[in-house]
Amino acid sequence: MELDYEKDIHIDEDSLDYEWLQQTTLAVKYGKYWAECQERLIRAEERIKIIRSQLIKEANEDPDHFLGEGVKPTNPNVEAYYRTHSDHKRAKEEWIEAQYQANLADVVRKEISMTRKKALESLVSLHGQQYFAGPSTPHNLTELRERKVKQMNKGINEHLKQTKKRTRHGKKE
Repeated sequence: MELDYEKDIHIDEDSLDYEWLQQTTLAVKYGKYWAECQERLIRAEERIKIIRSQLIKEANEDPDHFLGEGVKPTNPNVEAYYRTHSDHKRAKEEWIEAQYQANLADVVRKEISMTRKKALESLVSLHGQQYFAGPSTPHNLTELRERKVKQMNKGINEHLKQTKKRTRHGKKE
């Protein structure tokens, strides 16, 4: 799910009521995204283990064919075989990407859930102290919220399509 972290962490000081209404939605959205990233990471780790096991098994079953004529299936030889195999290298790259995405999602999840929430609390406090001038014309909160929810859902749907393509093809496109 490609999300616009910078846009979502931004707080519109003129719409603090809307921002408060959206805070929980954003926290849940990024929490789900983090959970999806964790799932992809775990699946990538398992894929590496499966590929490694398959390659070790084939190297031990037919060392002349997979390791080379007369090469003994010692631990270093078998490890050299599976670590340089294209399937294993590809699985490692997928794991590295999944790890990166999970780390990034964790940072943003925490920023949305904690830092943004604290910033909203502080801004509301300042507003209560009349630090900001109010809007010159009142805004329609229902209309504003519907428009923002549509934008958010559009981004989520686009990301899900991209994720399905990646998952279906087993690689990044």
